[in-house]
Amino acid sequence: MTLDAKIEAVLFWKAEPMAVSRLAKIFTVTADEIKKTLPVLETKLHGRGVTLVIKDDEVALRTSSDVSDLIDSLAKEELTRDLGKAGLETLSIVLYQGPISRREIDYIRGVNSNFILRNLLVRGLVEKIDNPKDQRSFLYRPTFDLLSLLGISKTEDLPEYPSVRKEIEAFTVAPPETESNAVLSEIAEEVHES
Repeated sequence: MTLDAKIEAVLFWKAEPMAVSRLAKIFTVTADEIKKTLPVLETKLHGRGVTLVIKDDEVALRTSSDVSDLIDSLAKEELTRDLGKAGLETLSIVLYQGPISRREIDYIRGVNSNFILRNLLVRGLVEKIDNPKDQRSFLYRPTFDLLSLLGISKTEDLPEYPSVRKEIEAFTVAPPETESNAVLSEIAEEVHES
């Protein structure tokens, strides 16, 4: 597989900007090799539904401006749908454990949460902040609007906050137990009903 195809796959999977230096490290090549390959990928994507965006020392895949009307209509449609079980589960994790990284959310849920987090971001329910421990990643936390919507002034006012937080923390340290998964599902349902 060519380097440009590998870069495309990783950027698609990551679904957020990545530093050229990080890509170089992933593929064990120099940053210059990545920079020389980016125009090749950009050319291959020309006229397609996605485009390569390069800003400073970061690159990302984004939808092409040619399909912006279509994407806007789909985004509006998406905002009118229910969050669904996965959305509520992710939102519960962010509420009770946030600020939390996407990787930690993925670990707790056992699946990739990129698209769910994007949906929650678009809806204004969670926000992305810089991770003080790792400049290459972000943390997710509930927005003021979400807290207001739930009728609480701080996350500690959530139902059974201390015990649920302790249960999630135990889950992230110990192997997953079915009881932990049941607690998260119950919390997701409670938040949905609020």
